[in-house]
Amino acid sequence: MRCAPWIDRLAAHAGRVIDRSLLQLIFEDAGRAERMCLRVGPIHASFARQRVDASAWQALIDMAHVAGLPAAFRALVDGAKVNGTEQRAALHTALRSDVGRGPVAAAARAQALAVLPQADGLAAQLAASDVIDVINVGIGGSDLGPRFVVDALREHSDGRFRVHFLSNVDAHAAQHLLRSLEPRRTAVILVSKTFSTQETLINGGILRAWLGDDSRLFAVSANVDRAMAFGLPPKQILPMWDWVGGRYSLWSAVGFSARLALGASRFAELLAGAAEMDEHVVNAPIEASLPIWHALTAVWNRNAMGLATHAILPYDDRLARLPAFLQQLVMESLGKSVHNDGSAVDGATAPVIWGAPGTDSQHSFFQALHQGTDSVPADFIGVVRPDHAYPLSHATLLANLLAQSEAFANGAEHADPHRRYPGSRPNTLFLLDALTPHSLGALLAMYEHSVYAQSVLWGINAFDQWGVELGKKIAGDLLPALTGSADVADPITRQLLAEIRARR
Repeated sequence: MRCAPWIDRLAAHAGRVIDRSLLQLIFEDAGRAERMCLRVGPIHASFARQRVDASAWQALIDMAHVAGLPAAFRALVDGAKVNGTEQRAALHTALRSDVGRGPVAAAARAQALAVLPQADGLAAQLAASDVIDVINVGIGGSDLGPRFVVDALREHSDGRFRVHFLSNVDAHAAQHLLRSLEPRRTAVILVSKTFSTQETLINGGILRAWLGDDSRLFAVSANVDRAMAFGLPPKQILPMWDWVGGRYSLWSAVGFSARLALGASRFAELLAGAAEMDEHVVNAPIEASLPIWHALTAVWNRNAMGLATHAILPYDDRLARLPAFLQQLVMESLGKSVHNDGSAVDGATAPVIWGAPGTDSQHSFFQALHQGTDSVPADFIGVVRPDHAYPLSHATLLANLLAQSEAFANGAEHADPHRRYPGSRPNTLFLLDALTPHSLGALLAMYEHSVYAQSVLWGINAFDQWGVELGKKIAGDLLPALTGSADVADPITRQLLAEIRARR
């Protein structure tokens, strides 16, 4: 099976467009600014600075129709086994909306709703206690989503709890965190889908001993039996399910720490924002679907333009962790080199996702983005209304946001080649009316749906992650060699072990 055969048809369009600057494409198309923007709820998105002309854009729209994206989204939300390698549904939408139809989606939705009373009870129990600090212990999807939401929405926190995160197995992190906390006023939540994650269980052991007893130790897991075998009673375990992938699990009990930070009503608003985007992607035509537009430009830049990386540039410091969140969402979902049928992909898939907030990043890596040899597509993200009372600061931030998007695309000529900006750097600009739980939920769901659309276009599975397993297995095999005197087969690893042992 070839990598999405319709992608080959983009080559002629790419050959035509690549010979023209993005500035030419923009100024030769009078209606481009209005035609290439969309609004969905609290999000306005402009795609006018993507390096496509009208014919190329129509080819992308046609590609989405040929790929059957509307039917693919219906299959996703209705609970079809879109995760073929594990024979599972991927029903993260059921955690936040009723968009799915049929018994599978209805059953998943019922399971999600059934957990809410237990979550309410645990939250009320903690609120009535002396607990001030809550530590979320998890890694990957059990950390990145809740951590990002707590950080981004700190202006919306109800202030009852201070929520902290511990992910890395490096005990320096635990040691540093625990210095500032009191065991009797701290609760710990161990978050692991399988409840076998090495980093989480080791950190959990450290914190369990520090707490002194298990009365303030809780778990979130799809493997309730294993959590119980760890010694926790069922009343202290919130369930999740195998039809929720880790990187899509924020909306489940995995987000319990974020729920504690925000309060139940604000967390419900986060879910409602995501549900609004679910309804949009299922019901809007391709020609007006924000996640599909985003996916089409991503595929265009990766396959037609040959661009290998993608920058996430939020112009709001509260969104500083968004690049890290999207690194997992995009690269773990789309970092595949075989199709759903097991045949090799003969084109490119996942771009490298990276980035940092502006304006800080303008003083670090923007030089390479403006004048370096590689063209890097970017998502710029701004917020129209801030949650502070310093208008000059915010006006300056927005001026820089708009200026950088324009400069990337248009460039600037100069007689001195050292001062020339080549431009033609494609970018999409998102404006949130304000940074609220609702708007953040909608933005994150937009990215989730874009990733799924890209996977359908490439014919790959967005919901498995076998690539992370090999290193974990080797690490498990090596642990006895580091804690004892066991030997290993690999000669280079053997030499490095000798070096470590000699300097202990």
